[in-house]
Amino acid sequence: MSWRTLFKFELTAIFTNPSLLFTVFGGVLIYSFLYPLPYSQQLPREQTIAVVNLDNSQMSRELERMVDATPQVNITKHVYSIEEAKSLLIKGDVHGLMVIPTNFYRDVLLGKSPTVAYAGDASYFLVYGTIVEGLATAGGTLGAKAKVSRMVMSGDNLVLASEQYSAMKLNMRPVFNPTMGYINYVVPAVFVLILHQTLMIAAGILGGGQNEHRLQGGTGYWLRYSAWKIVLVRTLLLVLIYIPLVAYYFGYSFSNYHISRLASISDLVAMTIPFLLAVIFVGIIIGQLIPRRELATLIILLSSLPLVFAAGFIWPVSAIPAPINALAQLVPSTPAINGFLRLNQMGASFEQVINWWGQLWLQALVYGCIAVFLVKRNQEQGSVKQVPSE
Repeated sequence: MSWRTLFKFELTAIFTNPSLLFTVFGGVLIYSFLYPLPYSQQLPREQTIAVVNLDNSQMSRELERMVDATPQVNITKHVYSIEEAKSLLIKGDVHGLMVIPTNFYRDVLLGKSPTVAYAGDASYFLVYGTIVEGLATAGGTLGAKAKVSRMVMSGDNLVLASEQYSAMKLNMRPVFNPTMGYINYVVPAVFVLILHQTLMIAAGILGGGQNEHRLQGGTGYWLRYSAWKIVLVRTLLLVLIYIPLVAYYFGYSFSNYHISRLASISDLVAMTIPFLLAVIFVGIIIGQLIPRRELATLIILLSSLPLVFAAGFIWPVSAIPAPINALAQLVPSTPAINGFLRLNQMGASFEQVINWWGQLWLQALVYGCIAVFLVKRNQEQGSVKQVPSE
C-alpha cells in the first residue's frame, strides 16, 4: 500500500463527497459575497429620532433644522413629553431622541450652557454612535455660532472670532478603520472565522462519514493505513485546497471591498500555515468522535456565534469573563483572528504577533497528536469488530 495509492484514495474521498465540496467551495465563495452585502453602505445614515422641544423658541427650532440637515439623523417625530419619546424609542419606532430644555434660548443669550439631552438605542453601537455624532455636531455648530456672535458684539474681529471661539479643536483621524464603517471593522475577522468553520466542517464530515461506516461494520482504506499516514495525507490535501481560498479572501475579496491590507505575503503565509494545520486537526478529532457525519456541521455551526463574541475584536478581552476567555484560547480561530487583524489591518510587525503564532503552532502539535491517537484507536476498534469470535 503505497503513498500514491493513499493520496488517490483521499482525493477520491474528498472530491466525491457533495456535502464536503459544497461546504468548502460553495460556502467560502457564497459567504465572500453574501456576508459583506448588508454592510456595503459602510456607515448607517438617516437614523430616525424623535424631538422633544420644551423651549419652542426660534433658536430651538433652528437647532432642529440643523440636526435634520445632518447626514446621520432624520427627525421623524415631534412629541411633547419625554415619556412619549421614550415610548417610541422602546417600541422601535425611532432609534434615538433629543430633548431641548425649557429656557434654552434665554440661557444661550445669557452665556450659560443649556443641557440638550440625547438618547439612543445602544443595541447597535454604530447606530447609536451615528445618532450621537449627528446630534453633537449640530449642537456644537449652534453653540459655536452663538459664541462667535457674542464675541463680535463685544468688538472682536469676525474672522478672528470664528477662528478663536474655542481653545481646542478636535481633529479626528481614524487609524485602523479609515472609513469608520462596518466592513473594515467586522468583515476581516469574520472571513477568518468562515475559513475556520468551513475547513473544520470539511475535515469533520470526511472523518465522521468514515467513522459512521466503521460503526456500521464496514471497512475502507482508512482502516488499512497507519494512522499517522492518514492524518498526514488528509492534512496535506486540505492545506493545498485551502491555500488558494485563503489567498482569495485576503487578496481579491479584501481588494473588492476596499479593506486595508498591510501585511506582507510572507507574514500572512507564516500565520496561515499553523492556522490551517490546527483547524484541520481539530476537524479530524471531531470526525473521529461523532457517530454520524452530519453532526460535524451541526456542532461547528452552533459554535460560530460564541466564537465571534469570544475572539476579542467585538468586545475587549478585559470585558470577557475569564473562564470564557480561557476556553476561547483553545480554539484556533481566537489566536488566528487576533494575529491576522494585527498583521493585515493594524500594520503590526510579525514580532508583535509572535505569541498568537506560537499559540497556533502549539495547538497544531497538541491537536495533531490527539488526532493521530483517535484515528489509531478507531482503527483498532474496527479491526476487532472484523475478527470473527470463536
